[in-house]
Amino acid sequence: MDSLTLFCTASLLFGGLYWFVCVLGSAERKGKHAVNLSGGSISREKVQDKYKQYWSFFRRPKEIENAEKVPAFVDTFYNLVTDIYEWGWGQSFHFSPSIPGKSHRDATRIHEEMAVDLLNIKPGARILDAGCGVGGPMRAIAAHSGANVVGITINEYQVNRARIHNQKAGLDSLCEVVCGNFLQMPFADSSFDGVYSIEATCHAPKLEEVYAEIFRVLKPGSMYISYEWVTTELYNSDYPEHVEVIQGIERGNALPGLRSYKDIAETARKVGFEVVKENDLAKPPAQPWWTRLKMGRIAYWRNHILVTVLSWLGIAPKGVVDVHEMLFVTADYLTRGGDTGIFTPMHMILCRKPENKASTRD
Repeated sequence: MDSLTLFCTASLLFGGLYWFVCVLGSAERKGKHAVNLSGGSISREKVQDKYKQYWSFFRRPKEIENAEKVPAFVDTFYNLVTDIYEWGWGQSFHFSPSIPGKSHRDATRIHEEMAVDLLNIKPGARILDAGCGVGGPMRAIAAHSGANVVGITINEYQVNRARIHNQKAGLDSLCEVVCGNFLQMPFADSSFDGVYSIEATCHAPKLEEVYAEIFRVLKPGSMYISYEWVTTELYNSDYPEHVEVIQGIERGNALPGLRSYKDIAETARKVGFEVVKENDLAKPPAQPWWTRLKMGRIAYWRNHILVTVLSWLGIAPKGVVDVHEMLFVTADYLTRGGDTGIFTPMHMILCRKPENKASTRD
């Protein structure tokens, strides 16, 4: 083999390796690359231990019933999964109905914009994103509405990621991110013109508590919209397969327990909201939200091989392989939940805080 052939071969191998490691699998242009996967705020040497600690939570069911321990449990989960979510899924940690002729990214943006449109928000208004993650919805909503969006997430690593993305998108003047628990928010009473939560309040041990806190910070006459994870009218707790699917979704998503669709409006009214509208956005004529998971099976296996290699080389911390495998298994449970119709991640409820209601802390 002459030197030119050797050079060309080496260049192709190097270019292919660079593309496979640094480009392949990154869901968004400004998201994470495989070589940067981490355990969030968890130090590299403790990622595997934290993963085992996360699973031990489900081996002790009484721990799940202890509401005081849930926030730390959820925080650990998002330290473990945030980088993988960004790398393989994107900056919006939620689902959306498929739209023929539209990319997943466009369908996601449209789903987010619909939320703020239903709030009837004007430019310059101050609205809250309760459970903002790394801020994908926040940026889409701020750009679409011209509103000032304040996001709150319990995970400090996500706060830092969201701020980086906000600055890169040129939206840091409209988007603010706060680290905190949405069950005890550091905001004054009646301080927001609108509130939304997109697949976030499912992490609250008691829905009534987060709804009451949102009611408190919302101005009288203003609106709140939430996309909730729930079991549907097709779910039957007497069917072992149904129970297996729902428990698999709970374990793989740090959920204290999925609620029934029947509980949502009842809880909203209990804390004082007027329910304006309620429906499952996943039902026909909406296109299935879970097809994105089915179409991504090859990508999951491809990415799993890559994560395994990076972990073996010491580039990714030990434990990341376990987390990625957990998410792969969870994707199957989510798909089964969608296929059978027993689960939806987008049960939408739109509420209004009555004009004559003033909120105060107890």
